[in-house]
Amino acid sequence: MRAHLARVDAVLVQAVIAAALSFAHLHDVASAAGQDGWKAWAYPVSVDLLLVAAWRRLRSGDAKAAGWCWFLIALAASLGANVATAGLLDLDHVPAWLRILVAGWPAVAFLGGTLLVHSSPTTHDETSDAVGQETPEDIEDQEDAPDPTPELPAPPAVDPVPVPPPVAVPAALVEHARKVAAEHHARTGTAIDTPTLRARLGVPPLMADAIVAQL
Repeated sequence: MRAHLARVDAVLVQAVIAAALSFAHLHDVASAAGQDGWKAWAYPVSVDLLLVAAWRRLRSGDAKAAGWCWFLIALAASLGANVATAGLLDLDHVPAWLRILVAGWPAVAFLGGTLLVHSSPTTHDETSDAVGQETPEDIEDQEDAPDPTPELPAPPAVDPVPVPPPVAVPAALVEHARKVAAEHHARTGTAIDTPTLRARLGVPPLMADAIVAQL
């Protein structure tokens, strides 16, 4: 446990020293570029905050391309200030292009921080749609699963009832049947039925039905 705390303490001390030196170098470059007073101290803060926002985006695993882009921009600003103050740049005569970069840095830092902190590539609606969608494995499992509805046996085939051919009835027999029917109606007061007519005429059932149909 003590060894672990010793390693952590060493890392924290090294981080504090590096942050302090980088902070001082950024302050010196901003001050040499004409940003005096509190403005010179604000530049190191904006660089460090952009580094932290980019690192958090890289740790979250979302939109790593944007995280790496802004992380490299902030790292280049920090390293550039460290190298510039190492004697490679005359801080008493800062070139115009460096003054332009220093003056435009706040807008760049604000844009990068806003894009990193207030944008999320995965929204709630997209997550819900992904949950509602079925994967090919789920569809295959549903196809392989047995159908809970039992299959009913096919009904037996029913032979169609043959339709008897029409019976030709002579006209004279029809006329005689009309007379028999009229006599029966006059005697009983009711229409003659098919069995009675068939018995009176002495014809088969099919012919009797054909005669009744023509009466």
